[in-house]
Amino acid sequence: MITLRSRREIEKIRAANQIVAEVLERLREAVQPGISTLELDAITEKLIRERGGTPAFKGYAGFPASLCASVNEVIVHGIPRADIILAAGDIISLDVGAKLHGYYGDAAITVPVGEVSDAARRLMQVTEESLAEGIQAAWPGEHLFTVSARIQRYVEARGYSVVRDFVGHGIGTQLHESPQVPNFGVEGTGIRLKAGMVIAIEPMVNMGTHEVDVLADGWTAVTRDRLLSAHYEHTIAITDGGPEILSKRL
Repeated sequence: MITLRSRREIEKIRAANQIVAEVLERLREAVQPGISTLELDAITEKLIRERGGTPAFKGYAGFPASLCASVNEVIVHGIPRADIILAAGDIISLDVGAKLHGYYGDAAITVPVGEVSDAARRLMQVTEESLAEGIQAAWPGEHLFTVSARIQRYVEARGYSVVRDFVGHGIGTQLHESPQVPNFGVEGTGIRLKAGMVIAIEPMVNMGTHEVDVLADGWTAVTRDRLLSAHYEHTIAITDGGPEILSKRL
């Protein structure tokens, strides 16, 4: 069931997302060669709690951390560890969720560690731009999979692939709600978007194959060919005036 949110509820979801936006900004500054992903996780939890929120991911379905820290070929759900030390040339996807007063926020960015290759920088740029393409299509009356198709078309036209095994989602009083928001699809199909829907759109873009392996820890998803992957995510509200990005820092 898809829940339509009132203006009051949307503002509560925005408040949770503002915590996420602030944390991501601070994490972007903290990312540097020599820092471990476990240190980044500690920063994440501290910042969320200082702002009155609780980490949405920690304990969710057994996930052990506050931050999904996915380095290089890791697509999503990287578990922070003391022995994963960032090095110049890496890229890292930072996925943060927070709960505040019963409502959830969720967003992700991919950032470079020091100087990175032109190929890595281009992958990040295309992934971020594909998210913007999807958001621009999210108007009331539009079909959901038009959003998906716009992302897929933008990505594939530039020689990359979109992940099929993981998708975006509705969000509100639960971290994951209906509908699922894939990053591939046929334009003009799927449910019609309505004002009051709140969804997290999150393209995961691979440099090579879209195929995925999940490592033995049961969480860490990596590209099957071990080439780079990037991930961007915003939580948005569908409104009569168009899409509103709730996880964009005010």
